[in-house]
Amino acid sequence: MFAFKKKYFLIIENIKDIELKNIKIFNKFSIIYRNFSKPAKIEELLRFRMICKRKKVDFYISNNLKLAVNLKADGLYISANNNDLSLNKLKNIRFKIIGSAHNIKEVNIKLLQGCSNILFSRLFKTSYKSKPDFLGIIKYNLLPAIVKSRLTPLGGIRLSNLNKLKMVGSNSFALLSEVKKKPAITSRLF
Repeated sequence: MFAFKKKYFLIIENIKDIELKNIKIFNKFSIIYRNFSKPAKIEELLRFRMICKRKKVDFYISNNLKLAVNLKADGLYISANNNDLSLNKLKNIRFKIIGSAHNIKEVNIKLLQGCSNILFSRLFKTSYKSKPDFLGIIKYNLLPAIVKSRLTPLGGIRLSNLNKLKMVGSNSFALLSEVKKKPAITSRLF
């Protein structure tokens, strides 16, 4: 059994983390390229972007507007620690903006920044020692009524708890570490 959703967000740190040739379902995936260390060469990113376009996979660049514009990305992903309110102007130029948040205050900032979708972290328990707290399904399902926004669960989603996503009141979910660690989870999505 598998929890089918309308949209899957896959956060990658390297374009080699995912095999785009496996994607057979169009308009269902969004890839967020988030690289903090050594970014890929612009030529490699352009090739990756073209494959995404052919496969009808939305491609977002994390916190780098200049790179997103150069690659003609579908939009910009704004991390939770980015509080720049001038990014709100981007929604007027048909540039999709999505963001991430860890609490209600950050959700409100993302709404002011013009985010159409907010990845809300931590649905399930994670292995991060510095971040032991998580919401769980019941608390997560109460959040959209409070913040009046489209939220996408992120954090702690593993192969072992993938079926629990059926109980989550969201039409999408996001994966970060499982994309890199266990390609089996993404192959089930394709």
